[in-house]
Amino acid sequence: MKKTLTLAIAALLLSAAPATAQKTVSVPNSADEVVVWWDNSTAPHSNFETEDERINERRHVSHTSQTVFYLFKADPAKATGQAVVVMPGGGYSRISIKHGGFGMGEWFKENGITALVLKYRLPNGHPEVPLEDVRAAMGYLRDNAAKLGIDPSRVGVCGSSAGGHLAAYASNAIGGGERPAFSILFYPVVSGKFWFQNTFRNLLGEERTPAGHEAFSTDGMVDESTPPAMLILCDDDRTVLPENSMLYYQALKRHGVRASMHIYPSGGHGWAGNEKFKYTGEYRRALLDWLSALE
Repeated sequence: MKKTLTLAIAALLLSAAPATAQKTVSVPNSADEVVVWWDNSTAPHSNFETEDERINERRHVSHTSQTVFYLFKADPAKATGQAVVVMPGGGYSRISIKHGGFGMGEWFKENGITALVLKYRLPNGHPEVPLEDVRAAMGYLRDNAAKLGIDPSRVGVCGSSAGGHLAAYASNAIGGGERPAFSILFYPVVSGKFWFQNTFRNLLGEERTPAGHEAFSTDGMVDESTPPAMLILCDDDRTVLPENSMLYYQALKRHGVRASMHIYPSGGHGWAGNEKFKYTGEYRRALLDWLSALE
């Protein structure tokens, strides 16, 4: 399956070419530092976005063409040495950056984990583009590990919904020493067999095929080198069915990879980083316990 994935990505890269730069938006944030990394005119590959970036009253960002790192730096007195790249969801049509991004970044920081919240370029039918942004974000954390007070071997990923797909995708498609040390997946999109999901349409484009859905289903990418994962979701999620997380968990266990899955009885979808979620205390305690056990 990984060979199939590699061939699919290679075919997509052959058609990549620079696109005209679009207007970008400033996103209100609580980060300690903001780093504008690159855009479609300077990154290795473009998502060929033709519209200007937009942000709505809920702080959902769409039509992204610029990659931005929002850094939430752990207090050195509390730092665990771990760091995480946070990828909010939004079905690959927008980035829901307020709770799933900044909310998570603030919480990680408060608990001694440096977080980089990633405003990634949406795929727009070019799945190599957001992966390229994740790789850059991880490289930034590792290259600046001494300044940030982190261990470069303990950089993981965290994603929710479509961001969960991206986190799992990065956990398997990025190899060698660049691979994430761990992944935290909130109600992730996993399998393209759920054809109704708009996420795969936005990832692969209107001309997607069943073969493309299979190639980018992250449960089929798992092998013995996949990093440990914690999956967190609700039983009553009707946006991304719980079967997605189950498929990824089962794949991890088939290959002997450490994994933990926490399913809460209610709450639906889209609550990562939102203090109003009923089981926030429970999942956060479980997550910190799991992260400390990775030592």
